[in-house]
Amino acid sequence: MLKDMWSIFTDRTDFFLELLLEHLEISLVSIFIAILLGGFAGILISEFQKAAKPTLGVINFLYTIPSISMLGFLIPFSGVGNATAIIALTVYALLPMVRNTHTGIANVDPAILEAAKGMGSTRIQILFKIKLPLAMPVIMSGIRNMVTMTIALAGIASFIGAGGLGVAIYRGITTNNTAMTMVGSLLIALLALVMDFVLGCIEKQMRKHSVKHKKTNKIMAVVAAILGLSIAGGFFINTQQKDTLHIATKPMTEQYVLGEMLDILIEQDTDLNVELTQGVGGGTSNIQPAMESGEFDMYPEYTGTGWNMVLKHDGLYTEDLFCELEDEYNERFNMDWVGMYGFNNTYGLVVRREIAEQYDLKTYSDLKAVAEDLTFGAEYDFFEREDGYDALCETYGLNFGKTMDLDIGLKYQAINQGKIDVMVIFTTDGQLSASDVVVLEDDKHFYPSYICGNVIRTEVLEKYPELEAVFEKLNGLITDSDMAAMNYAVETENKEPRDVAEEYLSSHNLLQ
Repeated sequence: MLKDMWSIFTDRTDFFLELLLEHLEISLVSIFIAILLGGFAGILISEFQKAAKPTLGVINFLYTIPSISMLGFLIPFSGVGNATAIIALTVYALLPMVRNTHTGIANVDPAILEAAKGMGSTRIQILFKIKLPLAMPVIMSGIRNMVTMTIALAGIASFIGAGGLGVAIYRGITTNNTAMTMVGSLLIALLALVMDFVLGCIEKQMRKHSVKHKKTNKIMAVVAAILGLSIAGGFFINTQQKDTLHIATKPMTEQYVLGEMLDILIEQDTDLNVELTQGVGGGTSNIQPAMESGEFDMYPEYTGTGWNMVLKHDGLYTEDLFCELEDEYNERFNMDWVGMYGFNNTYGLVVRREIAEQYDLKTYSDLKAVAEDLTFGAEYDFFEREDGYDALCETYGLNFGKTMDLDIGLKYQAINQGKIDVMVIFTTDGQLSASDVVVLEDDKHFYPSYICGNVIRTEVLEKYPELEAVFEKLNGLITDSDMAAMNYAVETENKEPRDVAEEYLSSHNLLQ
């Protein structure tokens, strides 16, 4: 494992360093905002003690909200991406900052404060000349804890399409690349340790009270403030790039490959830059709202998903409804379907081979008699989809004994290890041929067609008509077996999605 980790790090150093810088930027912006807001709130409740208990109570409550829930709550207001991640991280960072600032100031010796009052010091002078300097060791302790926690927690930001080292972790899990996951995790841990060491040195410096050291401390404070403002300013400036096409993909191996194909072809054939946000957690449920708000310009989608999950239609989708699908997307969302790749990645059900042989399972209907003794596993959104778990069980009269929510990249590990007995698969899954499972027959034809294409905002297509030529190249380009082979190359042969995309485009003479 260590050899694999070192190999992938040396081979993709630029990739990991870019993610490291993104992770540091997101974390530092959050920390800087939390220090300002938390410090101000801590001082305020220290000066007005009656507000201390309710303020700390509210912050404690926010701190107990699971991070995934916090991100999900914020998405409707601030969308996906770095901005939402920073808001969430700032909220979690407030507690140690507010609490330690309040505790440090509240524990200043009252005798010292009385002496200062007796000498004629004003309230402001007492705060800045006595309380804050004496409380600084406790405040710094809170900052150190906050920084370590924020850097570690920032890894989850990739779930909503934000940058940082969480991208490596999440992509590694999705593509069955354990080495990538471990390298991303290790870099986060090292970053947290380095930052803690640096802050420890600063804290040690601030404990020195000579005239020389006081000047040094002031200089350090000014430099830290300028650095924080520069990072924050740089972040917000970078989010306003022009002539950039913002493309999102779902957390699936084939979507990583398709995203890279779009990136390569669009930057090759047009003057546009591409900003690719890979593996947005929640897939359609988070990407579609971001498309509607203009955060993303396009993303690969599946016709059946668009019909049932986005347009909320009941019933089986078939490709003779495609014109109606297009018209409704255009009328309701001002979006178009373009670049229809050609492959059909529909759902299927598989069971472990030993289970299939034990109960002689060949069709979905065969599951009805034994479902209560089996454990069913699927990715999170399958249990909430209109055409998902409930509809499947209702159609076939299934009542599974247990269900298990799984990340899409862990399903095959779970069934191969016997943790689940039945699971949903995609017909283009790369790991399907390498797993000891039996694909059951959809004897009632429950699953609709899921032809893959790209959904793009109409205004983007009108603004950049040169994209039409790119999408023409993609029409009918990929077969089911081609997509399965590319997924296999990433998930089993550990090739990079971009390399697989380049190889496929080159084999079809689409690269210059």
